[in-house]
Amino acid sequence: MSNMQVDQPPESWRAEITRMQWLVLLGTTLGWTLDGFAGSLYALVLGPAMTELLPHSGIAVNTSGIGLYGGLTVALFLAGWAAGGILFGVLADYFGRVRVLSAGIVTYAVFTALAAFADTWWQLGVLRFVAGLGSGVEAPVGAALVAEVWRNRYRARACGVMMSGYAAGFFVAALAYQLLGGHGWRLMLGIAVAPALLVWFIRRYVPEPPEIQGAIAARRMRKEQGQVAAADRFVLRRLLAAPFLSRTAICTTLATGSLIAFWSVSTWYPQIIRRLAADDALSPATANSHVAVASMLFNAGGVLGYASWGFLADAVGRRRAFAISFAVSAVSVGYLFPFQHTYGEFLLALPVVGFGLFGALSGTFVYGPELFPPSVRATGMALCNSIGRFITAAGPLVAGVIAVSWFGGDLGLATTCVAAVGLIAVAGLIFAPETRGAELPSEPLDLGPDRAEPPTGSITSKEMYT
Repeated sequence: MSNMQVDQPPESWRAEITRMQWLVLLGTTLGWTLDGFAGSLYALVLGPAMTELLPHSGIAVNTSGIGLYGGLTVALFLAGWAAGGILFGVLADYFGRVRVLSAGIVTYAVFTALAAFADTWWQLGVLRFVAGLGSGVEAPVGAALVAEVWRNRYRARACGVMMSGYAAGFFVAALAYQLLGGHGWRLMLGIAVAPALLVWFIRRYVPEPPEIQGAIAARRMRKEQGQVAAADRFVLRRLLAAPFLSRTAICTTLATGSLIAFWSVSTWYPQIIRRLAADDALSPATANSHVAVASMLFNAGGVLGYASWGFLADAVGRRRAFAISFAVSAVSVGYLFPFQHTYGEFLLALPVVGFGLFGALSGTFVYGPELFPPSVRATGMALCNSIGRFITAAGPLVAGVIAVSWFGGDLGLATTCVAAVGLIAVAGLIFAPETRGAELPSEPLDLGPDRAEPPTGSITSKEMYT
């Protein structure tokens, strides 16, 4: 018999992906879906909520008031999201992914529902801030969890599918608003308690990845033995020093630009649609229906942008996938918002806008786990995105203010100006290392001096940390 080896056919994806990987993907995707559901509900009811609450706060109801105080409540939510992302990210690196993820889900679900009982705009703002604390946990911790469990060639695609849950949640929220919006904004926020039910599934079926368990155990053992290692420095200090500083800066710039563009558009396009309906003297019920349909189309494009990013990144590389998302976002926003368009034209363009904006957000969470080892991975992604959210928190507020002060109330022009600031993400892309085909980084053995990565060419996990 010949000694020649016969090439084996590649293993089927069905055999390569385990039941546990599917369960982890399902749990994290559902969590991110319900997070998006709760967040989108507020954008859809922002106008009616401010219309009811501002008089209780002694403030006149007009375009300026809704823009200013509605923007403030969104800014408070984003500020809470940023603070909670860092807090829960640190806790996830020290105590594990699953229990921290569960705590965050309960927090944002309960406090979003409690906002239904607010009597003034500032009470609503405080409750939105606390809900934001919990909302900040899902993306960085969920993405870290998926990346660590899906340690095969489908990792990027799995992370992209998980991220698509957020846009799917927006879509479900738009559908719920279409069906139940006539019952008032309080009912809409009240049903946002639903995500809390997911915690049972996550705690029962989603495991802790072995590598983060190993990192936690090793840290605990060194502490018990009185040993001190560089890896035991506080995780935030490690991320802001060699060898991680350049990667933190790159990831932060990518996330910040993507978030500024996304939140500026997603906060104000429902109000632009409402204004079109008012200009056409349509009834409030018809206006609500127009907003719901527009939101479903925006988020349908978002689902595709989110889910396809991992596939695109595997096909053309991470850097080129980012470039495509940025280009689609810039062209579609530049076409739609600075100019006058009909409702039908909005419906045609919004799916393209959603594809670009959501795709860029997906990229930051597909790419982020490939830059950091397990002991700082959740905090690294949370820090980069939270810095972006602190900066982004001003975006919806600034758009509302400059619409009144600079553009005579034109939210479209204001949204365009703020979204254009998102082009700073291109600066991060110039220096971003290409990680397609590289394994997830493991813990560095030799923490050498920090250095910027070359803008092109593939790198291996070993090269990233030696």
